[in-house]
Amino acid sequence: MLSSIGIPGLILILTIALVIFGPKKLPEIGKAAGDTLKEFKNSTRDLTDESKEEKTEK
Repeated sequence: MLSSIGIPGLILILTIALVIFGPKKLPEIGKAAGDTLKEFKNSTRDLTDESKEEKTEK
């Protein structure tokens, strides 16, 4: 999905985000998005590990 955006589309999205949120708020938003993705990834990993453990116990 992300690979179909391309460089021009990515530049357009970043420019619009910069205009809407401003240069001071943009790093905070990026950090929050990164933290959210990290937590989601860890939760997903935990769920898959639990699922694998249940299968091996049966």
